[in-house]
Order: sequence, then structure tokens, then C-alpha cells
Amino acid sequence: MGKGEQTRMHIIRKSAELFNVRGYAGSTISDIMKATGLKKGGIYRNFVSKDQIAAEAFDYSTAILSERLSKAVESADTAIEKMLVIFDVYKDAVNNPPVIGGCPLLNTAIESDDTHPELREQALRVMKQFLSTIQEIIRDGIDSGELRSDSEVVSLSSLILSSLEGAIMASKLACDNNHIAYSKEHLHRYLLSYRTESARI
Repeated sequence: MGKGEQTRMHIIRKSAELFNVRGYAGSTISDIMKATGLKKGGIYRNFVSKDQIAAEAFDYSTAILSERLSKAVESADTAIEKMLVIFDVYKDAVNNPPVIGGCPLLNTAIESDDTHPELREQALRVMKQFLSTIQEIIRDGIDSGELRSDSEVVSLSSLILSSLEGAIMASKLACDNNHIAYSKEHLHRYLLSYRTESARI
């Protein structure tokens, strides 16, 4: 990686942390300059606008999260275990989230909902990818005979994603990781109702 690309990645990494902690609207080019140690010219030699930085910073943050989620899912054996380990990625959401500042999908979705349509579209795309991953796990569980054939793939994936993001929000707000643990525990009980009789043996 050349010096120019290293500088560009440095800006993306530092801006990703900044935006995820302070938000897009709450971060200025001066804040990016302070976080990176670069002058304004150094920023604009690599990016045409703050919007471009925000877009690439979001992609960077969600790529880190996606990698952590993929590793967690790959470490589990059954479909139910795969759905539950997703919560383990955020088991210490208060002190040690996979991305500094919390969940980039949650943070960006909330901030960009009515104010930044481009970022909102990025967040929506990532949400759909996340849902698709969960749906694939559920379908694999049905195909393997672990989960009932009438398992509600779309609504169940929505419940899992919504439970996770809501638990992250509650944990961050209350500075209490128990919200993550509670959601995982109750989801586990619910998922067991979808398990086939043969999988219970």
C-alpha cells in the first residue's frame, strides 16, 4: 500500500470512529483534521467532501462488523446456535463493542433517517444484507431438519435483528450489558419452539 493509500485509509479509520461516536452531523471537517492530524488540504486531496468520507467510513465500519459476525456464525454448529452467537458479538456493547461508538448500522440508521438520504440508503442496504444472512441460517436449519418446515423465515429474521439492535440501544443508554443477555436468553427460549422433534432428541 502506497503512502497516498495509507493516508486515505487513515482518514477513513479515524473518521469512522468519529462519526460512530459523535454522529455525522455532529462532526466537522475540523474534527476530522484533529482526529487525523492532517490539514484541510490533506483531507481534500483524498476526498471531495465530508459526504464522501462519511460514505466510505460507514462501509469501513460495517465491514469490520460483518467480519466479526461471520466469524461468530462460523464458530457455531446448529442454526439456533448461529442465530444466538450474533448477540455475543455485542455481549459487551457498553465497554467493548466491535466498532468504537457502538453499532454503525443502528447509529447511522437513526441519524440519517430524515436528514441524509444517501447514508440512509447505505444503512438500508446493510440491513437487508444482515437480514438475508439470518434468513439463510434459518433456511439451512429447515433443510437440515433442525427447524420446522413452517418456520417463518422473514418475520423471524426481522425479530432477531430488531431484538439485537434494540438491546444494543438499551445497553448503551443504560450502560448495562444485561439488556443484551436478556434478549439473547428470551430469544433462545423462543427459537426452541421452532425446533423439530428429531432435533430435540
